Amino acid sequence: MIDIVNKLFGLKQEGPSPAIPAGQRIYAIGDIHGRMDLFAELARAIEHDDKARGPADTTIILLGDLVDRGPDSAQVVSAARAWGESRKVRFISGNHEEMFLLSFFKTGILRSFMKFGGFETMVSYGLDAKELAASSNDTIQDMMIDAVPWEDREFLRKFELTITVGDYLFVHAGIRPKRAIEDQDPHDCRWIREPFLSHAGNFGHTVVHGHTVTDEPVVRHNRIGIDTGAFKSGRLTALCLEGTERLIIEAQKTQSAIETSIRPALAQTDPD
Repeated sequence: MIDIVNKLFGLKQEGPSPAIPAGQRIYAIGDIHGRMDLFAELARAIEHDDKARGPADTTIILLGDLVDRGPDSAQVVSAARAWGESRKVRFISGNHEEMFLLSFFKTGILRSFMKFGGFETMVSYGLDAKELAASSNDTIQDMMIDAVPWEDREFLRKFELTITVGDYLFVHAGIRPKRAIEDQDPHDCRWIREPFLSHAGNFGHTVVHGHTVTDEPVVRHNRIGIDTGAFKSGRLTALCLEGTERLIIEAQKTQSAIETSIRPALAQTDPD
């Protein structure tokens, strides 16, 4: 009866810690946004950690927004594709992948795409910045079609909306509270902030997400946010999950190098 009341009214539930099924290991990576330098170092740190931990059925999940804002979107897409060909990597669609793909044939979305990081993405694909700035939307679309390989577009188009492993749900932005996973609106999964972020109730799974930038990873009783704003902060965050263990792995740019670190993902006090 208590469980029914909790679910009905969206109340917090006390119980066993969320877990990944025995024998599995998950690494979830937050929004990369064209930072190939951070992505390369974080991938190396993950490979090293995975090897050091011993055999497991390991899956790497990229939480979306591989592209835009940073300088190396084309390189990130290429590296992500290659990584997925060498081991089990799954990819979630973010709002920036959505805008990127729609920009090829919707000029209204193209304007937003170019304003919110798409300009840098097109430059990473070899287009001239001055020519881009002086071109009409129709011309930019023609340039995009010529510059972006069909294989890259197909790769991005096949990204997943959500992934469920054990007690965890992985999604780019979040989910609509009190709505079943199978009934979630794809737009919410890629774009939502409120009422997801402030929801104090149980989502049915612990939700691991990116999309909303925070200075530090956010570890609540019902969600874990790992978008630490790589494109501007120089800090890319991943979450390692195995059994009930949670670890934060990060690559952070300093004045002289990119340093990686690993630490427990400590739960924070939920806001009132």
